[in-house]
Amino acid sequence: MASILVPVAYVVLVFGSLFVFSHFYRKRLASQPFEPYFPPHVERNTYVTLLQKSDPPTPEPILKAALVRRAVADVLRVLKVREDKPALQNLLQKGSIGDDLWNSLLAAEKELEGEVSEVIAEAESYLPRWGELIFQTANEVIANDRIRASFEQINQNKAKLGEFTPVLYPAMC
Repeated sequence: MASILVPVAYVVLVFGSLFVFSHFYRKRLASQPFEPYFPPHVERNTYVTLLQKSDPPTPEPILKAALVRRAVADVLRVLKVREDKPALQNLLQKGSIGDDLWNSLLAAEKELEGEVSEVIAEAESYLPRWGELIFQTANEVIANDRIRASFEQINQNKAKLGEFTPVLYPAMC
């Protein structure tokens, strides 16, 4: 009886100590602040600054343009989260990344949900039903920016090709 009791007590002691260590270690990690997934939201800060300006009040068209820019930044962030989430989930399951990066992504996703609803509410305050259309407008702005960037790239490539003069070889007879 004593010969079986000692190994069982040893196994219980080892697994118990691992459980206690794991519990306190995870509790300590959960209490640490994690690094934000996105950099500071410059467009939101710009919009809020323009909105709070009261000495000469900001004209409404400028506020609307700032709100559209804020929506554009939000759409880009949503697209980034949608693109990164499946890859990070696979890496998390394989153990290649830590929980801190995953928690940072989830916090960014939750923050984006609040940001989107805030932008919709702000848009509704300017024009009724504009909250439904502001993100469509933001997608059009993004598409226009991408097309403009591709045209600029084409013009740069044309300029580079224009620098080279073709060498003409005399026809062989």
